[in-house]
Parts: sequence; structure tokens; C-alpha cells
Amino acid sequence: MPLDLKHSYFSFLTASPSYINKNAPEKDSNLRSIPFENPKPILRIVEPQGQLQVHMANFGGSFPVVLSEALRSAGLGSEVLIAQLLKGGVDQGPSKGIQLCGRLHWIRPDLPCYLGNEQSIADHLSSQFIQAKQAVQAIWQICQQNLLKENIHKLVLDEVGLAIKLGFVQETDLIETLEQRPRAIDVILTGPFIPKEVVAMADQVTELRCSK
Repeated sequence: MPLDLKHSYFSFLTASPSYINKNAPEKDSNLRSIPFENPKPILRIVEPQGQLQVHMANFGGSFPVVLSEALRSAGLGSEVLIAQLLKGGVDQGPSKGIQLCGRLHWIRPDLPCYLGNEQSIADHLSSQFIQAKQAVQAIWQICQQNLLKENIHKLVLDEVGLAIKLGFVQETDLIETLEQRPRAIDVILTGPFIPKEVVAMADQVTELRCSK
């Protein structure tokens, strides 16, 4: 390689950066880097999910447990309706319910006695049966209205299975009401003879048995 070309070659390799970028455009002082930001999570409102609970027992052992839970819910601010469909004899009826904890409404049919004895009202054509059915239906209709209109947070139907067995409430009517209920409301069914179709719909099933 000729001496002058060799000198120029090594001069280029050892040139300073200022020499190489001599004609480069100046950096714009107004340009700034954009900081990286993590995207904010999207908040989604989760609707409350009510449960259909079944408490079965061949004796009067399931209702006290459910009643204590209903009282607790009312004390915490929930609107609770308890309907004992077959318990008469306390001079109540639809317009004479009991208020507990300010938010728990307890109703019973306007009847002089308890309707759980199958033999006493076996004749569906008797005036006694017709009067009993009208009284039970009045309570059942209040439960339906409050449930479907979403006026309550929890509904307790005591002995609804026995009411169906005795002919006071239609099984199809109960199933249709449960299917149409708002999903945010808890419904608790207690007592014996809960229909199998209703048990299959339940989110939770509890069965109490005598140990002796």
C-alpha cells in the first residue's frame, strides 16, 4: 500500500467521534422519552349470587337452625321474609305479621290450628280444607310477590314440601317461581317432602336425621 494511502487509512480509523459526526444534525432538545405505564386493571362489578338451600328433616329440627341464620342476616341489614305455611293458631294472617330486628318479617296463615295432620283435612271438598287452602295461598302469594319483585334479600319457606303434599300449594307453581326468581336472592326451603325436582335445583342440600 502506498505511504500516503496508508496514512489516510489509519487516520480514518483513529479519528475522533466529533470528526466522524461533524456534519450530523443536532439533537432536538424538545424530544423526550415517553415513560412506560402499566395499563390500569378494568374494574368489573360482580353481582351477588343468591343460593337455593334445602333443609330436609322428618322432625321439627331444621327450622330453628334456619331461623337463627335469618335473624343474623336481618341484624346485618338484609330484608328477610319468613313464611310458616302450615303454622296457624296464633291469630296472624297476611296483615298481622311479626317484625324482628327491624328487617325480618314473619308471617303465618290465619287459621286456628296447625295443618300438619294429614287425616284432619283429607277431604279436599270439605269446607275446612277450602278455608285452609285459601289461608295458605294468601301467605304463598305474598312470598311470590316479594320474591319476584325483589323486595327482599332472603326468603324462608317452612314446610313447603308438606304444603304441596297436602294440596295447599302446587308443585309446578313452586318450581316456576324458583326458576323466575332474581338470582341475587337467597331462598331456603325447610321441612319434609321437598319434591325431588326442587332438590335437584338446589345449590345446597342439608338433611337432618335422628341418630337414635
